Amino acid sequence: MGYILNVEALNQVLQKLGETYRLYAPVRKIGEGRFTNVDVVRYDFISTLEEIELNAKSDYSFKELLTPLSQTLFFFTEDQTQEAKIDTSEAIIFLRSCDMHAVKRLDDIYLNNGFADPFYQKVRDHVHFVLLGCSHAYDNCFCVDMGSNITTEGYLFSLDVDNDKVSCDVKDPEIAKLFDAVSAVKQDVTPKAVTETAVHVEIPETVPNTIYKNPLWDEYTARCINCGRCTTVCPTCTCFNMQDTFYTDNGKVGERRRVAGSCMINGYTNVAGGGQYRRTNGERMRFKVLHKIYDHRRRFGNDMCVGCGRCDDVCPEYISYSNIINKVNNAVKEGNS
Repeated sequence: MGYILNVEALNQVLQKLGETYRLYAPVRKIGEGRFTNVDVVRYDFISTLEEIELNAKSDYSFKELLTPLSQTLFFFTEDQTQEAKIDTSEAIIFLRSCDMHAVKRLDDIYLNNGFADPFYQKVRDHVHFVLLGCSHAYDNCFCVDMGSNITTEGYLFSLDVDNDKVSCDVKDPEIAKLFDAVSAVKQDVTPKAVTETAVHVEIPETVPNTIYKNPLWDEYTARCINCGRCTTVCPTCTCFNMQDTFYTDNGKVGERRRVAGSCMINGYTNVAGGGQYRRTNGERMRFKVLHKIYDHRRRFGNDMCVGCGRCDDVCPEYISYSNIINKVNNAVKEGNS
C-alpha cells in the first residue's frame, strides 16, 4: 500500500514510531570529517526527517548497530561466568537498497553459517528497516552489476522525498495505521531505484586455483598500507578478534570482548607458534576480493559485495576495488582462453 504525504505528516509518523523504536539513519556531521572543514555522513539516532541525510551516500555503513566495534560477551571470575546484558531495544534502520542486501550478507555469516550466533541473534530480532529510495548512483557505486540496486521486501516502508512531497510504500499493516492517522493520500508507490551506474564490473562465474598465484596481486603488496579503512566502512565485512580484559593481576577476573578486526591488517592471521597465513598485502587483498566475489557465493548463493563503493571512497591510496574485480575477471578469461 502506498501513501503520498508532506514532510510535516511524515514527521508525525516518525514521532509515533519514536515512542516504540530507536530510529537510526545517516546524518551529516558538520566539520567532523578527516579535516575541520570536511563533513562526514555517518549513522546516528534521529527523530525527524530533516535530520536524515538524503542527498549523499553515508561514508560509514550502518553495521555498528548490529555488530558493535567492541562488544562484551561475558564476564568471568575464578569459578563462574555471566553473560553480558545486550541492548535489545526495538530499532529501525534507514537503509538504501545496497545496504538492505548487505543485511542479508550479515545474516548469512552470523545466522546461516552452520549455527546462529546468539549475540547477533538477540540484536537482530529487534531490528527493522526502512528503505531509502535511490534515484541516482553516487561516486564509485556499482550496485546494478551486483544486483543489489532493487529491494522488494524486508522493510516496514520505503521513503522517497521530492521537496515537500514524500512517497512511501508501506509493507507493514501496523505501520500503515500510522499513515492512515495523518493527512496522507493512498496511491501506488514504487521505491526509486538506480538503473545505471558510471562504474561497471564483471564477475567471473568461477575462479580457477591458478588465480591465487597470479601476479596481479603483487601491485597491492606495494600499494596497500594495511590501514583497514576499506573493511571498516564495508557493510558486509564481519571479521573480528576476541580479547580478554583482566580486572586483576592474577588474570582470573575480567571480561571477554568481540572487537572488530580486519583481514587487511597485518597480524590478523597470526597463530600460535609464530605462523602467519597471509603475510603480504597482496595476499590479504586476494583473500578479501575472492571472499566477496566468489567464496561467499559458493556457500550462500550470492556475492558478498553489494557494490556500494565505500571502499573506493575511503582508500587513502586510491585503490579501486571495482578495478580489482575487473582485473580478476580478465585474468580468469586469459587463463581459460
